[in-house]
Amino acid sequence: MPGTGGGNGAVTRSTLRQQLADALRDEVLAGRLKPGQEFTVKEIAEQYGVSATPVREALVDLSAQGLLDAVQHRGFEVHEYSAADYRNMVEARLMVTDGMFHRLGDRKVDVDPRTAAALAGVRRRGEEARRAAISGDLNILIGYDLRFWRELTTLFGNPYLTDFLHRLRLQSWVCAVQRLRRADDLRGRLWAGYTDLVDALGRRDARTAREIVAGYDEHSLTLVEPGTGGG
Repeated sequence: MPGTGGGNGAVTRSTLRQQLADALRDEVLAGRLKPGQEFTVKEIAEQYGVSATPVREALVDLSAQGLLDAVQHRGFEVHEYSAADYRNMVEARLMVTDGMFHRLGDRKVDVDPRTAAALAGVRRRGEEARRAAISGDLNILIGYDLRFWRELTTLFGNPYLTDFLHRLRLQSWVCAVQRLRRADDLRGRLWAGYTDLVDALGRRDARTAREIVAGYDEHSLTLVEPGTGGG
């Protein structure tokens, strides 16, 4: 059918666009694309051996996520976040999760079997993130952390909330790694309270859940900006 080929082509291009965006995001998170580093659509297209169109679309997507900046007549550059940016991100994250956990505490019904099974799956993801944090493996931790929070927030049933918090967490990781990668050894220094948080939510203990996340944010601020404290 004449329409089938065009449809497949659109799907293929869309998939390539997402693959390129994911690959470039990982390059930023891994520190291989550094803050302020400039590059052009042509350079990325040649690096990955693809045409310019999906590359340009992927770069625009990453710009919309706050990871890249468009530089007029020159291409794109990795966005450089400040310590103040990080503090604002952490504050915004806390406001979102605090509201989520408050709603949880208001619900008096028992957790249904489907939610309980999903929560068990989130806990397993949390165990993986916890091991990565304890070992100080930042690359592995970031991937597990992003998946953990996305799966956790999905349980609250609001896709807009899930997407918003995922974007915040992605931006805060990009900001954090610009500083954390200067450390020689992160073993035992990264937050690892994922399973404690899931257990508190499983008990519908919203107060403890909020305290755990507040402690996490305080720890993150101190780690990213040593000597500044979390206030």
